[in-house]
Amino acid sequence: MSDAIPGGSLTLADDLELTRMGYGAMQLAGPGVWGPPRDRDEAVAVLREALELGITHIDTSDFYGPFVVNEIIHEALHPYPETLRIVTKVGARRAPDKSWPSALTPGELRTAVHENLDHLGLDTLDVVNLRVGAAERPTPGSLAEPFEALAELREQGLIRHLGVSGVSAEQVKEAQSIAPVVCVQNYYNVAHREDDALVDQCADEGIAYVPFFPLGGFTPLQSGVLDDVAVRMGATSRQVALAWLLRRSPSILLIPGTSSVAHLRENVAAAGLELPADAVAELDGISGPA
Repeated sequence: MSDAIPGGSLTLADDLELTRMGYGAMQLAGPGVWGPPRDRDEAVAVLREALELGITHIDTSDFYGPFVVNEIIHEALHPYPETLRIVTKVGARRAPDKSWPSALTPGELRTAVHENLDHLGLDTLDVVNLRVGAAERPTPGSLAEPFEALAELREQGLIRHLGVSGVSAEQVKEAQSIAPVVCVQNYYNVAHREDDALVDQCADEGIAYVPFFPLGGFTPLQSGVLDDVAVRMGATSRQVALAWLLRRSPSILLIPGTSSVAHLRENVAAAGLELPADAVAELDGISGPA
């Protein structure tokens, strides 16, 4: 395993240190995050290469596949290194039509936690994120009942730490009133910065902010600006977008996903990309409608 930790690490609790450059395992499932991957051997190789590159933060969920991704993680990495931290997510399920309906009742959450434990081969989950809203935006309303259910499982020792996903700032505060929150996982990138205030709030409170869709929802004009910066930097657009996120806040953790070893290495290399001030200013200017 590499001694160099890509992008450094962030300590969120005495027993929770995550590499800022993590790996999101969603793309290890088949098309549409459904069924087995096209190349299972490559999926196993990607996970093993992630650890070789120094990554100790893997993000997953039992509803990726469903179940397939966690089973591949178990196959590839179990018994897990002591330094590896696996973060999973509950609060949704996969329907036969491949949709993602909510699964937020206490019973559904208890089942999901036990299924994650079984498929990953663990006695305790390092971090469990409660998925509240849709991928692109929070769903208004209270998260008290489902978060209290997870807090009870934490008290039972099945979960070490809790996070939330697809949430508003108000919902983060509500969750914090029930149990400690170590991470927030929301839609955010250089072009979609509605969560700017929440990113800063998380940094102030020692909470990790974990953005997904680093290149999601860009307009052609926004993509053009990103491409221009990437060409000048001798990098890919994805690398520039990831480097911008790492620079945006010291509390940001990244979980870019890929099913390719080559793309994984490319993503990790983004942690060493230094964006000059003029490039940062140019990128900062593309947020919002364009």
